[in-house]
Amino acid sequence: MRAARARIGAVATAAVIVGGVVSPSAAQADVVTRAYTGTLADGAGWVADVPAPWNGTLILYSHGYGPLAAKDAPDPATKQILLGEGYALVGSSYSGPSLWALKSAVDDQFGALRAIEKTVGRAHRTIAWGTSMGGLVSALESEDAHGRIDGTLTSCGLVAGALNLNDYQLDGEYAVSHLLAPKPIKLVEFRNDGEAAETVDALNRATADGQQTAPGRARVALAAALANVPTWFSGPAAPAPHDFAAQEVQQELALVGPGWARYAGARPQIELAAGGNSSATAGVDFATVLHHSVHADEVRALYRAAGLDLDADLASLTRHADIHADPKAIATLARTSTPSGHLAVPELNIHTTDDQLVPVEQENWFGRQVARAGKTALLRQAYVRGTGHCAFQPAETIAALHALEHRIGTGRWDEVTQPAALNAAAASLHLPGSDQARYVPFRAPLLAGGLGEPGRTSF
Repeated sequence: MRAARARIGAVATAAVIVGGVVSPSAAQADVVTRAYTGTLADGAGWVADVPAPWNGTLILYSHGYGPLAAKDAPDPATKQILLGEGYALVGSSYSGPSLWALKSAVDDQFGALRAIEKTVGRAHRTIAWGTSMGGLVSALESEDAHGRIDGTLTSCGLVAGALNLNDYQLDGEYAVSHLLAPKPIKLVEFRNDGEAAETVDALNRATADGQQTAPGRARVALAAALANVPTWFSGPAAPAPHDFAAQEVQQELALVGPGWARYAGARPQIELAAGGNSSATAGVDFATVLHHSVHADEVRALYRAAGLDLDADLASLTRHADIHADPKAIATLARTSTPSGHLAVPELNIHTTDDQLVPVEQENWFGRQVARAGKTALLRQAYVRGTGHCAFQPAETIAALHALEHRIGTGRWDEVTQPAALNAAAASLHLPGSDQARYVPFRAPLLAGGLGEPGRTSF
């Protein structure tokens, strides 16, 4: 049981806000909301909004990676809809010094929950909801519920944890450094954000230069596959299943600029939280990792078209891999930032099928963790056909919330998390775009290079 270290450090302040809600529903047109703020003993701030009338359900919202500022909803539009439906909202900032604040996040969230309950009374029902890194926070709350939450919704959640994230991102960066860069690129053990920025620039240049030739494009595709980068980044539809050239273009667009900036750019903060580098290339069998990637056929086809020897490149990657992890850093992130799968409450995860920052493959890894823990009956996963990180329509997330509430209230999932049911539930909300909900039947692929997966067996 994680110790509940966070305590209320200041009396909450409140203000009454009356505002219009972004919704066609007359019942949501004018909502009287009382806003609360406070500070926990460790310095984390918290915010809450309680509407009148309150439906008795409190949403404990966990925000994603970024500035340590308190939020209690994913976005303004969704916040207004939730308040209009009568939900109360609360969330904390987490406490630093690292933006990867998993050491304190769960305690801070439960501290915020205690603070608002001391102010307005205990909720009839409490639901944890997290996005991105906050999805990992909420997944950990599912394992540490102890009567404080009744169910969990993660949207675009980083549910495979920090160790997996760092490992497969490093695999892709290493492939660029080794196969495309004119000289090796520093990839770990950054002393400051400036060093990381230099790495981002070097990765961007090597990838963009590689894109100019057929051999380079084949190697970009290999790096993308090792990093679990999807083959749809922009445009109204994904490339055709066998249009490998178009798929690689989409991956390169995802990597140059947004991808490497997010991957390498965030590493100093995670190393700060871990106390060192937690990821390794040494000991990885890159041929085996690629063989089990959903993008293996794409890479093989582009290598053949370029006249390159894929086996030679993979053997070279494996032979020259020499980045070792700090065991203490691994232990820290295993303790603070890796889910065990031992759910204590029902959890519904939703994910876009083509997420460049938190690949949908994370759901595969997490689902099997839950299965090994014997908790499959508590978990459901649903998928939206779309590209982008956390790129949901409000109706899609509200429909998922209502599906989770059905499970909490009845003790049964029934069919409410099936794509047709979720799309129908979204349409019934009569929100902008709700008749275009995009839930589809989908099975998340294997997380290539994940802990305990083929090619990287240690866990």
